[in-house]
Amino acid sequence: MKEIHYQDIVEEVKEMCKKSNTNLGEDVYSAFRKALKTERSETGKEILAQLIENADIAKAEQVPMCQDTGTAVFIVEVGQSCHIVGGSLVDAINEGVAKGYGEGYLRNSIIYHPLNRKNTGNNTPAVVHIELVEGEHLTIHMTAKGGGAENMSDLKMLKPSDGMEGVKKYILSIVKEAGPNACPPLVVGVGIGGNFERCAYLAKKSLFRPLGIRHTDPEIAELEEELIIEINRLGIGPQGMGGSTTALDVKIEVESCHISALPVAINLNCHASRHQTITVN
Repeated sequence: MKEIHYQDIVEEVKEMCKKSNTNLGEDVYSAFRKALKTERSETGKEILAQLIENADIAKAEQVPMCQDTGTAVFIVEVGQSCHIVGGSLVDAINEGVAKGYGEGYLRNSIIYHPLNRKNTGNNTPAVVHIELVEGEHLTIHMTAKGGGAENMSDLKMLKPSDGMEGVKKYILSIVKEAGPNACPPLVVGVGIGGNFERCAYLAKKSLFRPLGIRHTDPEIAELEEELIIEINRLGIGPQGMGGSTTALDVKIEVESCHISALPVAINLNCHASRHQTITVN
């Protein structure tokens, strides 16, 4: 049984929060550069160049790349032979988030109650999903999820008879409806299967996969590629100003479901696709 100390988790999470908001991942940088070469709109090219410059400034000056520093969302893989000592895992994550957002001068966007709208003042509580896995390691995946793109996400219980074409039609309709409001170019996360709540989680989980990495199932990988092409034909373009780069990537996660159901969730992410992964030893 391996022991992992509470305070080590706090420190790791603190740094993840700061770094995710200031250091854009190389996978997103690469997607920007690739899009800059293929974008047909001059305005779109200018916006993509500005996004790259913005990310460069954020990294050099260690300031947030966007004023919306997001909801801190975690997927934590906890090894069955791993034991957290000194406190609870969720408490450690929340303490790390509070310290990271405080020390990093990051905007606090979380409220106590959706109706009274009072801010918690430290961007907690985080959203924490825990997956039990084999081994003795603790792996923490984190994203700072912006509110604008999150607000344009959607979920629908399709009929099995809608099939593949129904799924594609629904995804395209949601991206089209979002237009400029989700701050394109987007990363489109899709969950298919499970049930009502599970497909939403699958859509969120898909966004943790690095850009450009296709699904291991060839059929799903082909669908991801097809949807990238179809979404970019919508002409929404960077920041909704028109162009051929509406989506940087499409990620899909699938799971078994009931014979009477075809749940589909779409979780949109803006161009600031902020994600970090660390393993606490």
